[in-house]
Amino acid sequence: MNLYSTLQIGDYHINHCEDNLLIKKISSDKFVCAVMDGCSTAMESHFASSLFGKLLRKIIIENGYKSLYEKNFQRSIAEELKDIVEDLFKELILIKKHMMLDEKELLTTFTILIYDKAKDEGVILAVGDGVVCINGKITEFDHDNKPDYLAYHLQENFEHWYSAQSQKIFFDYLNDVSIATDGILSFAKIKKTDSDEVINFIKFLMIDNQNSDTEDMLNRKLKQLEHQYGVKPTDDLAIIRIIK
Repeated sequence: MNLYSTLQIGDYHINHCEDNLLIKKISSDKFVCAVMDGCSTAMESHFASSLFGKLLRKIIIENGYKSLYEKNFQRSIAEELKDIVEDLFKELILIKKHMMLDEKELLTTFTILIYDKAKDEGVILAVGDGVVCINGKITEFDHDNKPDYLAYHLQENFEHWYSAQSQKIFFDYLNDVSIATDGILSFAKIKKTDSDEVINFIKFLMIDNQNSDTEDMLNRKLKQLEHQYGVKPTDDLAIIRIIK
Protein backbone atom coordinates (compact mmCIF):
# COMPACT_ATOMS: atom_id res chain seq x y z
CA MET A 1 0.00 0.00 0.00
CA ASN A 2 1.37 3.40 -1.03
CA LEU A 3 0.45 6.74 0.53
CA TYR A 4 1.05 9.98 -1.34
CA SER A 5 0.47 13.55 -0.19
CA THR A 6 1.02 17.11 -1.28
CA LEU A 7 0.50 20.52 0.29
CA GLN A 8 0.81 23.61 -1.86
CA ILE A 9 0.08 27.30 -1.41
CA GLY A 10 -2.37 28.70 -3.95
CA ASP A 11 -1.16 31.07 -6.63
CA TYR A 12 -3.48 33.81 -5.32
CA HIS A 13 -2.15 33.50 -1.75
CA ILE A 14 0.96 35.33 -0.58
CA ASN A 15 1.86 34.94 3.09
CA HIS A 16 0.66 31.54 4.30
CA CYS A 17 -0.67 28.22 3.10
CA GLU A 18 -4.01 27.95 4.90
CA ASP A 19 -4.40 24.21 4.26
CA ASN A 20 -2.88 21.39 6.28
CA LEU A 21 -2.79 17.60 6.22
CA LEU A 22 -2.15 14.68 8.56
CA ILE A 23 -1.32 10.99 8.13
CA LYS A 24 -1.08 9.01 11.38
CA LYS A 25 -1.33 5.39 12.50
CA ILE A 26 -3.71 4.43 15.30
CA SER A 27 -2.42 0.86 15.37
CA SER A 28 -0.68 -1.62 13.08
CA ASP A 29 -3.96 -2.14 11.20
CA LYS A 30 -5.64 1.28 11.36
CA PHE A 31 -4.56 4.72 10.25
CA VAL A 32 -6.09 8.16 9.92
CA CYS A 33 -5.69 10.74 7.16
CA ALA A 34 -7.07 14.27 7.25
CA VAL A 35 -6.97 17.44 5.18
CA MET A 36 -7.89 20.86 6.56
CA ASP A 37 -8.73 24.13 4.82
CA GLY A 38 -8.67 27.33 6.87
CA CYS A 39 -11.21 30.03 6.08
CA SER A 40 -9.48 32.80 4.10
CA THR A 41 -11.87 35.48 5.36
CA ALA A 42 -11.41 34.54 9.02
CA MET A 43 -8.55 35.43 11.40
CA GLU A 44 -5.16 33.74 10.86
CA SER A 45 -6.77 30.82 9.10
CA HIS A 46 -3.45 28.98 8.77
CA PHE A 47 -3.53 28.77 12.58
CA ALA A 48 -6.94 27.04 12.58
CA SER A 49 -5.96 24.35 10.07
CA SER A 50 -2.64 23.76 11.85
CA LEU A 51 -4.34 23.58 15.23
CA PHE A 52 -6.83 20.96 14.00
CA GLY A 53 -3.93 18.92 12.64
CA LYS A 54 -2.00 19.10 15.93
CA LEU A 55 -5.06 18.18 17.97
CA LEU A 56 -5.95 15.25 15.72
CA ARG A 57 -2.38 13.96 15.99
CA LYS A 58 -2.56 14.18 19.81
CA ILE A 59 -5.92 12.38 19.88
CA ILE A 60 -4.74 9.62 17.55
CA ILE A 61 -1.58 9.03 19.61
CA GLU A 62 -3.66 8.80 22.79
CA ASN A 63 -6.10 6.40 21.12
CA GLY A 64 -3.16 4.29 19.99
CA TYR A 65 -1.98 3.93 23.58
CA LYS A 66 -5.51 3.02 24.67
CA SER A 67 -5.68 0.27 22.07
CA LEU A 68 -2.52 -1.29 23.51
CA TYR A 69 -4.17 -1.64 26.92
CA GLU A 70 -7.58 -2.60 25.56
CA LYS A 71 -6.63 -5.35 23.10
CA ASN A 72 -9.85 -7.26 23.70
CA PHE A 73 -11.98 -4.14 23.18
CA GLN A 74 -12.90 -3.92 19.51
CA ARG A 75 -14.47 -0.84 17.96
CA SER A 76 -15.90 -0.42 14.49
CA ILE A 77 -14.46 2.26 12.23
CA ALA A 78 -17.74 4.18 12.66
CA GLU A 79 -17.23 4.17 16.44
CA GLU A 80 -13.56 5.04 16.01
CA LEU A 81 -14.44 8.01 13.81
CA LYS A 82 -17.05 9.30 16.23
CA ASP A 83 -14.67 8.99 19.19
CA ILE A 84 -11.92 10.94 17.39
CA VAL A 85 -14.26 13.73 16.29
CA GLU A 86 -15.82 13.93 19.76
CA ASP A 87 -12.36 14.23 21.32
CA LEU A 88 -11.54 16.99 18.81
CA PHE A 89 -14.78 18.75 19.73
CA LYS A 90 -13.91 18.64 23.44
CA GLU A 91 -10.30 19.74 22.90
CA LEU A 92 -11.44 22.75 20.87
CA ILE A 93 -13.83 23.84 23.61
CA LEU A 94 -11.02 23.69 26.19
CA ILE A 95 -8.47 25.49 24.00
CA LYS A 96 -10.95 28.18 22.98
CA LYS A 97 -11.55 28.99 26.64
CA HIS A 98 -7.95 28.58 27.77
CA MET A 99 -6.50 30.76 25.02
CA MET A 100 -9.51 33.11 24.86
CA LEU A 101 -9.79 32.51 21.13
CA ASP A 102 -12.34 34.15 18.92
CA GLU A 103 -14.60 31.84 16.90
CA LYS A 104 -13.07 33.34 13.74
CA GLU A 105 -9.68 31.95 14.78
CA LEU A 106 -11.02 28.38 14.62
CA LEU A 107 -12.67 28.33 11.21
CA THR A 108 -11.40 25.44 9.11
CA THR A 109 -12.99 22.63 7.18
CA PHE A 110 -11.69 19.11 7.65
CA THR A 111 -12.08 15.83 5.81
CA ILE A 112 -11.02 12.80 7.82
CA LEU A 113 -10.50 9.20 6.65
CA ILE A 114 -10.09 6.10 8.81
CA TYR A 115 -9.01 2.84 7.21
CA ASP A 116 -8.76 -0.64 8.75
CA LYS A 117 -6.29 -2.71 6.73
CA ALA A 118 -7.20 -5.99 8.45
CA LYS A 119 -10.88 -5.67 7.49
CA ASP A 120 -10.21 -3.69 4.28
CA GLU A 121 -12.87 -1.13 5.11
CA GLY A 122 -12.94 2.58 5.74
CA VAL A 123 -14.99 5.69 6.35
CA ILE A 124 -14.65 9.32 5.32
CA LEU A 125 -16.30 12.31 6.99
CA ALA A 126 -16.21 15.77 5.41
CA VAL A 127 -17.08 18.74 7.60
CA GLY A 128 -17.40 21.59 5.12
CA ASP A 129 -16.06 21.70 1.56
CA GLY A 130 -13.84 19.03 0.06
CA VAL A 131 -13.41 16.45 -2.68
CA VAL A 132 -13.26 12.68 -2.21
CA CYS A 133 -12.47 9.93 -4.70
CA ILE A 134 -13.23 6.34 -3.70
CA ASN A 135 -12.07 3.68 -6.14
CA GLY A 136 -12.70 5.90 -9.15
CA LYS A 137 -15.91 7.56 -7.92
CA ILE A 138 -15.52 11.29 -7.29
CA THR A 139 -17.70 13.16 -4.79
CA GLU A 140 -17.57 16.94 -4.38
CA PHE A 141 -18.82 18.55 -1.18
CA ASP A 142 -19.49 22.12 -2.24
CA HIS A 143 -21.03 24.72 0.07
CA ASP A 144 -20.56 27.68 -2.29
CA ASN A 145 -17.63 28.88 -0.13
CA LYS A 146 -19.91 29.06 2.92
CA PRO A 147 -19.01 25.91 4.87
CA ASP A 148 -20.77 25.03 8.11
CA TYR A 149 -17.59 25.04 10.21
CA LEU A 150 -17.29 22.87 13.30
CA ALA A 151 -16.30 25.97 15.32
CA TYR A 152 -19.82 27.35 14.82
CA HIS A 153 -21.22 24.52 16.94
CA LEU A 154 -18.93 24.24 19.97
CA GLN A 155 -21.68 25.53 22.26
CA GLU A 156 -24.04 22.76 21.11
CA ASN A 157 -24.51 19.17 22.23
CA PHE A 158 -22.00 16.99 20.39
CA GLU A 159 -24.41 14.09 19.86
CA HIS A 160 -26.96 16.36 18.18
CA TRP A 161 -24.33 17.97 15.97
CA TYR A 162 -22.70 14.69 14.99
CA SER A 163 -25.97 12.94 14.17
CA ALA A 164 -26.72 15.75 11.68
CA GLN A 165 -23.49 15.16 9.70
CA SER A 166 -24.56 13.75 6.35
CA GLN A 167 -21.26 14.02 4.44
CA LYS A 168 -20.10 10.58 5.47
CA ILE A 169 -19.08 7.77 3.11
CA PHE A 170 -18.27 4.16 4.02
CA PHE A 171 -16.31 1.89 1.68
CA ASP A 172 -15.79 -1.86 2.00
CA TYR A 173 -12.53 -2.16 0.08
CA LEU A 174 -9.65 0.12 -0.84
CA ASN A 175 -8.10 0.12 -4.27
CA ASP A 176 -7.43 3.83 -4.82
CA VAL A 177 -8.82 6.42 -2.41
CA SER A 178 -8.11 10.15 -2.14
CA ILE A 179 -9.21 13.10 -0.04
CA ALA A 180 -8.54 16.73 -0.95
CA THR A 181 -9.40 20.27 0.03
CA ASP A 182 -11.45 22.29 -2.44
CA GLY A 183 -8.25 23.84 -3.80
CA ILE A 184 -8.34 20.97 -6.30
CA LEU A 185 -11.26 22.81 -7.95
CA SER A 186 -9.31 26.06 -8.32
CA PHE A 187 -6.87 25.32 -11.14
CA ALA A 188 -6.45 28.17 -13.61
CA LYS A 189 -4.14 29.10 -16.49
CA ILE A 190 -1.27 31.13 -15.11
CA LYS A 191 1.15 31.05 -18.05
CA LYS A 192 1.22 30.23 -21.74
CA THR A 193 2.57 26.84 -22.83
CA ASP A 194 2.81 24.90 -26.08
CA SER A 195 -0.03 22.57 -25.06
CA ASP A 196 -3.68 23.50 -25.67
CA GLU A 197 -4.89 20.12 -24.42
CA VAL A 198 -7.84 20.18 -22.03
CA ILE A 199 -7.23 18.08 -18.92
CA ASN A 200 -9.48 17.05 -16.04
CA PHE A 201 -7.44 18.12 -13.01
CA ILE A 202 -9.38 16.05 -10.47
CA LYS A 203 -9.06 12.83 -12.47
CA PHE A 204 -5.40 13.52 -13.22
CA LEU A 205 -4.58 13.90 -9.52
CA MET A 206 -7.03 11.41 -8.01
CA ILE A 207 -7.41 8.62 -10.61
CA ASP A 208 -4.53 8.70 -13.09
CA ASN A 209 -1.66 6.41 -12.00
CA GLN A 210 1.20 8.13 -13.81
CA ASN A 211 4.32 8.31 -11.57
CA SER A 212 2.73 6.06 -8.93
CA ASP A 213 6.08 4.25 -8.67
CA THR A 214 7.59 7.36 -7.01
CA GLU A 215 6.92 8.68 -3.51
CA ASP A 216 6.38 12.21 -4.79
CA MET A 217 3.78 11.28 -7.39
CA LEU A 218 1.42 14.13 -6.54
CA ASN A 219 4.17 16.76 -6.50
CA ARG A 220 5.35 15.55 -9.90
CA LYS A 221 1.82 15.76 -11.23
CA LEU A 222 1.50 19.35 -9.99
CA LYS A 223 4.79 20.25 -11.69
CA GLN A 224 3.58 18.63 -14.90
CA LEU A 225 0.34 20.62 -14.77
CA GLU A 226 2.31 23.83 -14.27
CA HIS A 227 5.02 23.37 -16.87
CA GLN A 228 3.23 21.32 -19.52
CA TYR A 229 -0.27 22.78 -19.27
CA GLY A 230 0.47 26.16 -17.62
CA VAL A 231 -2.03 25.69 -14.78
CA LYS A 232 -1.74 25.92 -10.99
CA PRO A 233 -4.22 25.85 -8.12
CA THR A 234 -5.18 29.43 -7.27
CA ASP A 235 -6.38 28.33 -3.82
CA ASP A 236 -4.28 26.36 -1.33
CA LEU A 237 -4.34 22.62 -1.92
CA ALA A 238 -3.90 19.55 0.27
CA ILE A 239 -4.28 16.02 -1.12
CA ILE A 240 -3.75 12.57 0.36
CA ARG A 241 -4.00 9.56 -1.94
CA ILE A 242 -3.80 5.86 -1.01
CA ILE A 243 -3.21 3.19 -3.66
CA LYS A 244 -3.16 -0.52 -2.87
